[in-house]
Amino acid sequence: MGQREAVLRLDQQWARVRSGSAQAGPGEADRLLAELIGALREPARTDAECAARLGLRLGDLAARRFAAGDRAGALSAVEEALRHAGQAAGHDPEYARWYARSLINQGVWLSWPLSDADRLPRYPLGAAGESGPSAMERAAGERARDVTRAAVEVWAGLDQHDPVNRRGLAQAKVFLGDRLAELGLAEDAVAWAVDAEAGFRRILLSGPDQEEAQEAEAALDHIGHQLELRLRHLSFDSLAGLRAQGLLPGRLLPRAVVAARIQGAPEAEIAARLGLEPEQVATMLEVTPWLAVWRVEVRGVDGLWTVPGHPWQGASEVRDRTAEEVAAELIHGFMESAQYPGDEGFWRIRVWWHEEGDPAGAKFRLVVGPDAPVGTPS
Repeated sequence: MGQREAVLRLDQQWARVRSGSAQAGPGEADRLLAELIGALREPARTDAECAARLGLRLGDLAARRFAAGDRAGALSAVEEALRHAGQAAGHDPEYARWYARSLINQGVWLSWPLSDADRLPRYPLGAAGESGPSAMERAAGERARDVTRAAVEVWAGLDQHDPVNRRGLAQAKVFLGDRLAELGLAEDAVAWAVDAEAGFRRILLSGPDQEEAQEAEAALDHIGHQLELRLRHLSFDSLAGLRAQGLLPGRLLPRAVVAARIQGAPEAEIAARLGLEPEQVATMLEVTPWLAVWRVEVRGVDGLWTVPGHPWQGASEVRDRTAEEVAAELIHGFMESAQYPGDEGFWRIRVWWHEEGDPAGAKFRLVVGPDAPVGTPS
């Protein structure tokens, strides 16, 4: 048996272990993977299949390192994987698919510190936020965006009559939307997510098999949830711009109408800029509630800000009201309450949509007191 055949047999053995069809303990699996990677290095110099498989197996090593908490080791392994996978990508569509998936994984691992435990953006406001990623985290996030965009381009360059490639392209667009959201680029993130959503809907219309249909439906559920969250961070101008470009699906219009109203846009302007009838806007505002979340704080003599107690931190579902209107009622009640620190005291109020977050993400914010910088509705 020649060296190439022996290496490929070893690769098949690892593939069975990886899939679970053959059993191996963690130590044995690590040994087998290390042996395979070492055996692939020499033939990978001149053999496209071996180069592609070396990239694939270095990607497996990266995944194992990441699962073990070694992000730096994972990124090192996937960088090497991409060098080999990229060299082989032009030789066969399957190798190109492997390369694109490795690019996606690299993006996920690079951007990990930019997301919270639920894989939602930790800094969804980007540069506008009062807190934000470190320079190193942001650089990694920008690199993650770039490699994910490269994965989209690889998938787009493959035969789109092949359902595997159509699905891969749609999935890559979802990941690109996620990477953009992590950088605070909510408008771009929405645009890519809507594009991906259209791709998955086309897949469903093409009559896929049951497994493919389930995957597409799960992806659509994920995209729908992400879009609803991302609309919270868009200005009315951004919403109107997306609508003008055909990137604001009809099912999201009620939420977009509410988002605009929260920001203080009058109904007539909402209707005009979102291409709706005034009656449609009125109905959407009447039947679509939003959760107003507020916090009132008073600054003590020690300089610390504290909530004076119930009901000055809370939440309530409201309809057809702006954040400023919600805040005005709270301000009036607070100034009439026993907790009011008087005209010489410092106090502040913030109103958010859906949940507390970065102060810069508040839909209304105000700081009151002698010589205090006064905020305005956001």
